[in-house]
Amino acid sequence: MLAEAYRDLKYLLNRGYRKSVALDFVANHYRLRKEERHLLARCVFSDSWIEEVKRKLLRPEEIRSRVLGIDGFNVLITLESLLTGRAILCEDGLIRDLEYRGKYRPHGETENNLRLIVSALVELSPGDAVFFYGKNNPGSGVVRKLTEELLDEFGVPGEVRLVKSPDHELKAFEVVATADVGVIERVDHVFDLAGFMGRLTGAGPFPLHDILKTSSLLELLKKF
Repeated sequence: MLAEAYRDLKYLLNRGYRKSVALDFVANHYRLRKEERHLLARCVFSDSWIEEVKRKLLRPEEIRSRVLGIDGFNVLITLESLLTGRAILCEDGLIRDLEYRGKYRPHGETENNLRLIVSALVELSPGDAVFFYGKNNPGSGVVRKLTEELLDEFGVPGEVRLVKSPDHELKAFEVVATADVGVIERVDHVFDLAGFMGRLTGAGPFPLHDILKTSSLLELLKKF
């Protein structure tokens, strides 16, 4: 049933229907569970969007010496989902988490995961790495301090900013690390930093189309 819902949604998106309208129609028609609806919302796109992202995606070697705007919580949460086997490779080639998480709360592995992010930046050698965290998130102060300390420890040129709207700030950058559609459509280039770290650590996502073929989808979705 989910595969059929996917085909219908894909058809409507390619016909130019707005995603919210098309998704409501398909989800209601097939009586999709909340998790199934969320999967389609996060990972299914029109062919034109897939081509647009393909043109914007940069390879790791293309990050060298560039200024990189980083969607801090987006990258951190995606990385954590990757490391715990709960991330999806979406149709546009970007990795996204499927967790329902309102606010990020620092935990025992936060520092280690941030260390992975900053160590990946050492490999990429950007000219400057600018992290943005939403200041309204209760854990933003802790995460900012940890990120600043790690940038200093690894000698990565960069800074960390707490802002009201990271999305708004990131849209002013030429190159961003995020999986947020609203940001990607407004910038020239995007880099899948979480995906790059996944390859470094050997943590892989579930490809969307493999999920659509499997009979164990509901068991998988219970993880999110």
